[in-house]
Amino acid sequence: MSHTQTQTYTYGDLGNHIGGRSVHADGGDRLQVQDPSDGRVVGTVPDSTVQQVDEAVRSAHEAFEGEWGSLRPSARAAMLFRLADIMEERAEDLAMAEVRDNGKVVREMRTQLRAVPKWYRYFAGLADKLHGEVVPLEQESIVATTTPEPYGVIGCITPWNSPIFLAAWKLAPALAAGNTVVIKPSEHASVSTLLMAQAFSDAGLPPGVVNVITGGGPGAGAALAAHPLVRKLSFTGSEVGGRAVASAAAARGVGVGLELGGKSANIVFDDAPLDAAVNGLLAGIFAAAGQTCVAGSRALVHRPVLDEVVSRLVERQQRIVVGHPLDDATEMGPIANQPQLDKTREYVSIARQDGAELAAGGGPVEIAGAPDGLYFQPTVFTGVTPQMRIAQEEVFGPILSVLAFDDEDEAISLANSSRYGLAAGAWTTDLGRAHRVSRRLQAGTVWINMYRANAPAMPFGGVKDSGIGRENGRHAVEEFQQTKATWIETAPAVGDPFSVRA
Repeated sequence: MSHTQTQTYTYGDLGNHIGGRSVHADGGDRLQVQDPSDGRVVGTVPDSTVQQVDEAVRSAHEAFEGEWGSLRPSARAAMLFRLADIMEERAEDLAMAEVRDNGKVVREMRTQLRAVPKWYRYFAGLADKLHGEVVPLEQESIVATTTPEPYGVIGCITPWNSPIFLAAWKLAPALAAGNTVVIKPSEHASVSTLLMAQAFSDAGLPPGVVNVITGGGPGAGAALAAHPLVRKLSFTGSEVGGRAVASAAAARGVGVGLELGGKSANIVFDDAPLDAAVNGLLAGIFAAAGQTCVAGSRALVHRPVLDEVVSRLVERQQRIVVGHPLDDATEMGPIANQPQLDKTREYVSIARQDGAELAAGGGPVEIAGAPDGLYFQPTVFTGVTPQMRIAQEEVFGPILSVLAFDDEDEAISLANSSRYGLAAGAWTTDLGRAHRVSRRLQAGTVWINMYRANAPAMPFGGVKDSGIGRENGRHAVEEFQQTKATWIETAPAVGDPFSVRA
């Protein structure tokens, strides 16, 4: 598909999704929707006010106290199964919306949106299996049980890099557990989440179970985090935003799940299958233009194979097709928004000032017919030392830092020298080394001879400054439940506690 065929669409002025319908409230500012592939403004979304956020939260609260809260788990499961079918039917349209929202290439977004129904089906399958237990006590006359219960209204804040996919990581387990949700997508990519919202109504979920409000973090995001009817918060995004949400949650004494930044190490040992390893390095950082939380932005390479790995990286970098994300030939699309492009450029300058060697890329890319597109070259720096900012700070762009190591201990030390701990990868044919390395790496996810994989059944989350809590798997449902303990005395009578005993 040529990008010249994509120039006629527009979204117009979109409203929030509250109570099962699109709401165009009076008052409040609006945010422009910009297509990063060519810079065009293609619509607007609300910069929601405190009052509009309150309307969404109250709608979710009413649904929880009403029809949704009274449903049996099997009924919730049936709705989530229907939702999965609808999401599958609309995968192509939603993929196109994501491409236009954040510039990811259409090939990746088709794959990603076709995978989303798996999350809803997995958690639909768990919805009627979330039972408690009978706890044996010393007093035989007492029956003690536990019951998992939903919190109520969950406030979810999602990032701009994979809005629908990462929303599913929160929505599917939260709904399976019986909660209702108000979700605020990033102000840089809100359209696809608004378009997705209709699917929940079409699947039969009662009005108010899922609500979408748009706006900036300091405005709509802060109002959602501070709302007294929001009983738990789930945030994926920047470390700064996550700390603000965590502070708001702590001030109200409610729980929070945080999936924050990363500076993931992708380690290549000298016994690695180099063809696979180099492909893994490339996919780990240049897929999605480096705009993923698990981006393998640090390539740690065993010195005996350093020159060969760098040579292969640079050779393949020169053949990566940067272009319009709707062109099927494109391998790397634009940066998602102007602030992120500015940040990427800044880190190229920082790396060079710190003494790193620019081995490939490092500048903007001009695309025919899109002079205002936000395109940047895939970039490789060598000679990077662990003290450099490019080795310690998250860029969230297509910049790979290559660091050399001499032995396994040094590789582990370098990998763990980051304050982040979201993910890591290691490439080796030594099974013993694979086990040793995976145990010693300080990361929530470790991939061996693969990178950037996920599944609804596998937990995901970070350690250290990369966050708290887990998404996906049964662990995710537990994040959205609280446990009630019930004591039942079955003896005929309770004695007088104030009687005098001989």
